Amino acid sequence: MAVLDYTALEGAHSSHDPFDFAVATGMIRPAHLGAVLADFPAITHSGLMPLSALKYGPAFAALIDELRSESFSSILSRKLGLDLSRRPLMITVRGRCHAKDGRIHTDSRDKVATALLYLNKPWESAGGRLRFLRRGDSLEDPVAEIPPDAGTLAAFRVCARSFHGHNPYIGVRRYVMLNWMANHAALWRELARHQLSAGIKSILSVFRNRDPLNTNETSQHSGCSQCDDHLRRFPRRRPF
Repeated sequence: MAVLDYTALEGAHSSHDPFDFAVATGMIRPAHLGAVLADFPAITHSGLMPLSALKYGPAFAALIDELRSESFSSILSRKLGLDLSRRPLMITVRGRCHAKDGRIHTDSRDKVATALLYLNKPWESAGGRLRFLRRGDSLEDPVAEIPPDAGTLAAFRVCARSFHGHNPYIGVRRYVMLNWMANHAALWRELARHQLSAGIKSILSVFRNRDPLNTNETSQHSGCSQCDDHLRRFPRRRPF
């Protein structure tokens, strides 16, 4: 049996004002939801992680395979009013949210469309709820607000008006992000940036987890000029 419920996507609420977007709930079949959540990769720091940097179980792997499928992209293409079939797809995963995350943005021009599949327990916090916005200067004028509950999908066509963001939240906030890219050069560039960022965070986490009495070595590395230079050259994108 398929992991995704494609009828939920077919019945997704869609809108074209102020930009093209679609929202679906119940995207993961109940019989598979528990296993998918259990197989979600362990992520201890903020930021988007490429699949190549993660370890995860078979249920999560099956979900990823279906998100790559032609069946999924063809339905979403109809919902957003564009053909995604020939666009290169980038998939990243996020596990945690920091207070500064969620600032209003539209997504870069390298991206044609974005979809977020949330994988959290029922969401109770007022923060961390994705908002599609009418304008780019306020979170308080949303056209839609989407709690990041497990199985909820939010997708939109990237344009100059595709403003979105959320109020601050600190803690676990899990999702899979799909970006259909403008071309392969954009895909490789973004993946290289995410891989570099993941590598730096992995190195830093090793130093942070060392003997806490060895504070000098940890503090010296946290100010490593090489790592700072990499982060300046490849600035972190704003998360959702």
